[in-house]
Amino acid sequence: MISAFTNTWKIPELRDRILFTMAMIVIVRLGVHLPIPGVNMDVIREYLEILKKDNEDGTGGGVGAILNVFSGGGLTSMGLFALGIMPYISASIMMQLLSAVVPKLARLKKEDGGQQKINQWTRFVTIAIAAIQGFFLAKSLENPESNPLLTGIGRAIANTGQDLVPAFGGGFVAQTVLIIIAGTLFLMWIGDQITERGIGNGVSLIISVNIISALPGVIVQLWDNFVVERSSPFSPLLIVFLVVLFLFVIAAVIAVTQGQRRIAVQYARRVAGRREMSGGTQYLPLKVNYAGVMPVIFATAILQLPTQLLSQMTDASWVRTMSEILSANGPWFYLISGLMIFFFSFFWVATMFQPSEVAENLKRGGGYIPGVRPGKPTSDFLDYTMTRLTFAGALFLTLIFMMPFFIGIMLGLGANNLVTSFFGGTSLLILVGVLLDMMRQIETHLLQRQYDGFLRKGKIKGRQQRQISGAQASSSSIVYLWVTLAVIVLVAVVAIISQ
Repeated sequence: MISAFTNTWKIPELRDRILFTMAMIVIVRLGVHLPIPGVNMDVIREYLEILKKDNEDGTGGGVGAILNVFSGGGLTSMGLFALGIMPYISASIMMQLLSAVVPKLARLKKEDGGQQKINQWTRFVTIAIAAIQGFFLAKSLENPESNPLLTGIGRAIANTGQDLVPAFGGGFVAQTVLIIIAGTLFLMWIGDQITERGIGNGVSLIISVNIISALPGVIVQLWDNFVVERSSPFSPLLIVFLVVLFLFVIAAVIAVTQGQRRIAVQYARRVAGRREMSGGTQYLPLKVNYAGVMPVIFATAILQLPTQLLSQMTDASWVRTMSEILSANGPWFYLISGLMIFFFSFFWVATMFQPSEVAENLKRGGGYIPGVRPGKPTSDFLDYTMTRLTFAGALFLTLIFMMPFFIGIMLGLGANNLVTSFFGGTSLLILVGVLLDMMRQIETHLLQRQYDGFLRKGKIKGRQQRQISGAQASSSSIVYLWVTLAVIVLVAVVAIISQ
C-alpha cells in the first residue's frame, strides 16, 4: 500500500489532479473560517471556547449536527460557508426522489440531455433552499439564544457583554442571505471542479474533508478527558479500548458498504445485426446497504427541522415540550429515529430499485437467472432478495446511528460529544464511502499505468464505478494556484501575529 501511494506521484496526470484537489480543499477550509460581515467575532471566539470546554459541537444534535458536519464547523463559527453544501444535497435528494415518482421527470431522465436538464433544475432548487435557510438563520441572529442550532451562545454573549450582531437590521439580513447563497453556489462550483479536474466526487469529498477537520479536536479532547484529567487509573486503557472499537466499527462499515449479493445471470447465444454474440454468465450485484446514508438524513431532518422552524416562529409551550421530547440527547429521539431509519431504508429501495424494470431489461437482453423463469417470476425473485438485503442494511444503519448515544452513556460524555460522533452516525458512513470511492479511482489510474494497486489480491470496490474523467488543470495553473494560496495564508498569519 505504501508503494501505491509513492507511485501516485510518478504519474504526472494523477499528480496534477491530486495537487488540484488539495488546493480546492484549502480554499474550502479558508472559507469556513472567514466570518460573515457584521457578526461580532469576539462573541464567536468566546462561544467556541465554551464549546471546547463542554466538549460539544453546539448544534444540539439532529439536523443541526448534520448541518455542522456538512459545513465543517462553519455553522458554529458563522463563516461564509455557514450552510456548507447542505442545500445542494437537499436539492439533489429532492430531485432524485421526484425523478423516481413523477412520470414526466422519469421520462425526461431517460432522454438524451434529460439528466443535464434535471441538473440545471437542481441548481435552481439549491438557490431557493439556500435563500430560505439563510433567511431563517439571519433572522435568528437577532435573538441567537432562541436558535436551537446555536446552543449555548447565550453564555458567550453574557460573558463578553456584547451582542452577536451589533447592527442588526434589514440590511444585515439581506446581506447575509446573499452571502450564504453565494457561498453555497461557490462550494457547488468547487465540487464540480474537483469532480472534473481532480480526484473523486467533489461534493462528497468536500463533506469528508469537513468531517476530518474535527479529528484533531477529538484527539485533544480524548487526551484531556482520559489522560490529563483522568478520574481512574484505567483511563489510558479506556483510550486503547476506544481506538480498537473505532477500528472495528470502521471495518464493519467497510464490510457492509461493499457487501453485495451477486446474482448469476445467464445469457444465451444471440445475433445482433451481423455479429453473433456468444452466451456467458454475468452477475447482477445487489448491495446490502443500497440506500446508503439517505435514511439517516431523512429521519433526523424530519424529526428536528419542523421543531426548529416552529421554535423560531412561536414561543408556545407545546413547541418547547416537543423540543424537549425530541431532544437529540434524549432516548426518544434515538428510538423514533431508529424506527424511521428502518422505514426510509425500505422506502428508498422501493423508490429507486424497480425489480419489474430490471427483469424486463434482462428479458430484452436475452438474460435469465438460472432456476427462475423470465418476466414476473424474475421480478418477484429480485424483490424478495432485495427485501432481505434491505432488512440487514436497515438494521446495520440503525445500530450505527445509535452507537454514539450508547458510547456517550458508557463514557459519561453525552450523545452530543465530538468524541462519540466519530463512532457512528452520518459522519462515519459518509467518510468511509467517499474514501473508498476515491481510493478505487486512484487504483484504477495506477493499474492503467501498469503499477500495483493498494491491495495485493483483488481490487477496492467503491460506491460508484466512475472513472476519472474530464480535462485536467495544467501544471502551470496549479503552480499559480498554490502560490496564490501561500500568499493568502502568509498574509493571514502576519495579520494574526500583528493583532
